[in-house]
Amino acid sequence: MKAKITWVEGRTFVGESGSGHNIVLGTAFGREGRSPGPSPMELVLIGTGGCSAFDVVHILEKGREAVEDCVVELDADRAETEPKLFTRIHMHFIVKGRGLSETKVARAIDLSIQKYCSASAMMAKTATITHDFEVIETGAPAAG
Repeated sequence: MKAKITWVEGRTFVGESGSGHNIVLGTAFGREGRSPGPSPMELVLIGTGGCSAFDVVHILEKGREAVEDCVVELDADRAETEPKLFTRIHMHFIVKGRGLSETKVARAIDLSIQKYCSASAMMAKTATITHDFEVIETGAPAAG
């Protein structure tokens, strides 16, 4: 895996993934007080949620569950001293679909966080990771 970060100006950078995707990142700088994009640490948190959401959808689809949507809301704390590592991350999953099994949703989330999600595994080295979930029914149960 490769990536490239290019400084634009101030505290603004452009990250380019090895697959050719770009994202503007940075922090507020100077008097303007606005951020040009997510900070690098926000991207780490977003990546953790994205990694787990990807796993959960994949596991549920593989189990033939009629999943239609998956949202992960993250809430995190960082240490007050440098390097300000994440110390706590809570992931709240909102999974929508037809006739979803709460047991299978819980299992998919557990498998993601405890086994498959590389980002969660890295973050767990410094942060306590907790999670909960809700299942929202979107219609009549899927025909079996």
